[in-house]
Amino acid sequence: MTQVHVQIVLFDGFDPLDVIAPFEVLTAGSQFLGGALAVEFVSASGPGVVRAGNSQITLTATARLDPDVPGYVVVPGAVGPVDGDPDAGDETIPVLLGRFAQSDAMPLIRRALDNPKITVAAFCGGSLALAMAGLLEGRTATTHVLGIDMLDATGVNAVRARVVDDGDLVSGGGVTSGLDVALYLLERDFGSQAAHAVEELFEYERRGTTWKTTGQHAA
Repeated sequence: MTQVHVQIVLFDGFDPLDVIAPFEVLTAGSQFLGGALAVEFVSASGPGVVRAGNSQITLTATARLDPDVPGYVVVPGAVGPVDGDPDAGDETIPVLLGRFAQSDAMPLIRRALDNPKITVAAFCGGSLALAMAGLLEGRTATTHVLGIDMLDATGVNAVRARVVDDGDLVSGGGVTSGLDVALYLLERDFGSQAAHAVEELFEYERRGTTWKTTGQHAA
């Protein structure tokens, strides 16, 4: 059996829940599917310890983000204070996302978006960082409610929905939407039984109707 690779991108300031929620869901889904998914933490610089926005938490990337490997690239958001003075050194969420948007990860994620064998999944501030880097212009996506207007201002068709499916780009809203995005990917690509099995295991039901760019739309 050929495994589907899931690369969860770590960057300095990442939100741990944005990372751990999809990791847990997709790992559990892989177990139900007999090991169909290979889930790993990656970074633009390769193996090494990466600091979360919560200074007490770090995770270890085991590989460099590879935009040529078929599967999924998962992009989390950041955690930190919403307000503060960047000139005083405050690492606010906008500062962390702006730094991520200008990092070496973005050319790699651009290549992943151009790869027809990869689905990029981004949620909370992750999709906003991609938009800030100019990667989502003309695409349909969502982000945290506090970032919707900024997402729209970057040329994205910003939708207020829990999960948005734009084909090879799937995005989610606030921090807990990583659960919903991962469960949706399991259902969409591997069947409802896999998603349902994980929902039962976690005692969590996916929230909201997924907004899709396919189907009939109002005139």
